[in-house]
Amino acid sequence: MFESLTQKLDSAFRNLTGQGRLTEKNMKDGLQQIRVALLEADVNYKVVKKFVQEVQEKAEGLEVLKAVNPGHMVVKIVHDELIALMGAEHRPLARAQNKATIIMLVGLQGQGKTTTCGKLALMLKKKGHHPLLVGADVYRPAAIKQLEVVAGQAGAQFFSLGEHADPVDTCVMAQSEAQRLGCDTVILDTAGRLHVDDAMMAEVKRIAAQVKPHEILFVANAMTGQDAVRSAQQFHDALPLTGVVLTQTDGDARGGAALSLIEVTGCPIKFVGTGEKLDALEPFHPSRMADQILGMGDIVSLVEKAQEVVDAEKAVKFQQKVKKASWDLEDFLEQMQQVKKMGSMGDLLKKIPGMSKMMPDEQGMADAEKELKRTEAIILSMTHLERRKPKILNASRRRRVAAGSGTSIQQVNRTLKEFDKMKKMMKTVMKGPKGPKGLMRKMRMPSSPF
Repeated sequence: MFESLTQKLDSAFRNLTGQGRLTEKNMKDGLQQIRVALLEADVNYKVVKKFVQEVQEKAEGLEVLKAVNPGHMVVKIVHDELIALMGAEHRPLARAQNKATIIMLVGLQGQGKTTTCGKLALMLKKKGHHPLLVGADVYRPAAIKQLEVVAGQAGAQFFSLGEHADPVDTCVMAQSEAQRLGCDTVILDTAGRLHVDDAMMAEVKRIAAQVKPHEILFVANAMTGQDAVRSAQQFHDALPLTGVVLTQTDGDARGGAALSLIEVTGCPIKFVGTGEKLDALEPFHPSRMADQILGMGDIVSLVEKAQEVVDAEKAVKFQQKVKKASWDLEDFLEQMQQVKKMGSMGDLLKKIPGMSKMMPDEQGMADAEKELKRTEAIILSMTHLERRKPKILNASRRRRVAAGSGTSIQQVNRTLKEFDKMKKMMKTVMKGPKGPKGLMRKMRMPSSPF
């Protein structure tokens, strides 16, 4: 989401940190670059003006430590101001005492409300809660059926009075249904429109007045930029919004909406959607996002994601096999599939401190992703015996694997050769005096969190 902004800010900071000392001129030039970078990222111009002014005031009154480059001090100020701009700290969902927590999702049509309901339900299920999804969108064709399907995928309960019922009645009755089913969280999927209108606002206001939700979350698509900010402001004028869920942050968006929403509406961003799958929803942490924007990585989120999707027992067994050099293509495939659950290669690398500046360009990342998929297809085309004993892959077997994976014999040969090289390298690393950390230092790469 912030890739373009990250690159432009990195350029501005390189110019500042390359100076022996900060002068009025190079400070002015640096702030102008920061201003342009934010505006090109589609940040609201009023927000940009205030942000740059705050940075300038703090930089002018700066007492530079002798051991610190003045430009680095400005980077620190920008980092702190970004955190403040995005809400300072993570705001978790409110929880009701002694009754079901009611979460109401509002927003325009096509922003991802129904899918977000499912993502929230799955997230809450993993934390031991029992959510009930409520279909209150009686206008969009098949909206209620879609929510029912999503509820099933998330393993959550579902309730609706149907397409001919009054949405307010549906939401009110859902509370007693939650009590009957033993659900501790009620998630209301309300209707949207293609644009803000009086009928939609009147309906969501009636629902909010009747059920008194503990959370009213505005769902906005990051791709819509400043349109999302304007819509959020209109909803906030009509409802006491408690937070924002930003969807499609994995798309080709400039990211300005995320930086503008909190300042313009006063509402914190609570979650960001990072993909289409139901598990692609992450809590929004301003400090971690600021780290990513400035190319500092987000190791905490990376470790949290690994703990969530990686089977710890299998990881330990794999490590033991690596030490003995007894791992095979079956093990390698399993590790590849576990890493895939954590997200795309680009997203993972960006979260490792220092890696953002070493990453290949967009085409290079796309080629690397294709190569991984090709490798997976080749291994999946082998029998279990062939994966465990690759040496039995003679010419005829390799032809069969190539045909089954839609690749060439040369690509199959290359995959097997690379696997052998990797196996030997890992054996050397694990037996070496400095272990994996020594290899990372040699390659000038940060140590892996795993």
